[in-house]
Amino acid sequence: MSCLAQERAEVLLETTEGNIRIELYNETPLHRDNFMKLVKMQMYDSLLFHRVIKNFMIQGGDLNSKHAQPGQRLGSGELDYTIEPEFRLPQVFHRRGVVAAAREPDEVNPEMRSGACQFYIVWGQVFNDMMIGKVQERLDATTNGRVQLTPEMIEVYKTVGGTPHLDGQYTVFGEVTEGMDVVDKIQQMATDRFNRPYTDVRIIKATLTKDPFKPVEKPQPKKAGAKRKRK
Repeated sequence: MSCLAQERAEVLLETTEGNIRIELYNETPLHRDNFMKLVKMQMYDSLLFHRVIKNFMIQGGDLNSKHAQPGQRLGSGELDYTIEPEFRLPQVFHRRGVVAAAREPDEVNPEMRSGACQFYIVWGQVFNDMMIGKVQERLDATTNGRVQLTPEMIEVYKTVGGTPHLDGQYTVFGEVTEGMDVVDKIQQMATDRFNRPYTDVRIIKATLTKDPFKPVEKPQPKKAGAKRKRK
């Protein structure tokens, strides 16, 4: 698949709380292609949003969640491979509504490689100047000064909101284009001590609704009719 295409692939998540439409970024082709592959394999069908934290994010894609019992702790269901990080700051960052890949913590994953199937949708909060300053101090400490919030990023965090403390550490690979009201509804749901909603929120079906990278079939020349033999 070419990452030069201007159009974006699109995925529709039909959930028990409503529909969420996602566009996948061409700037992160490894994650884009992986997500498309899993959707085509129907990997996400019937999985839960198993981890929900108000004013932060909603997380889904745990393979163990399909038949999970009420109260069962979730979060460890993953595929047997990881994906190289694709940090694209300052163009792509953790503003409200983006989709990003979950991963194992730094202690066991110093390369910050993404898990194959679990993802989260950012809700976050709106920041003021003092809060932004504290986030930058936190980023300076956790990334050794590698991640610096630009004026453009700061303006988005002060108006739209998000989770800036995750920038440059988790790969953002898409954004919600429809259904933020559904994301809002889910992020406000009551949860247990493991951050799992008491009422299951299930991805009924995930569908690849637009694939601009699908090879276009060239029209085949019409076969000439067989000539009749003269008697």
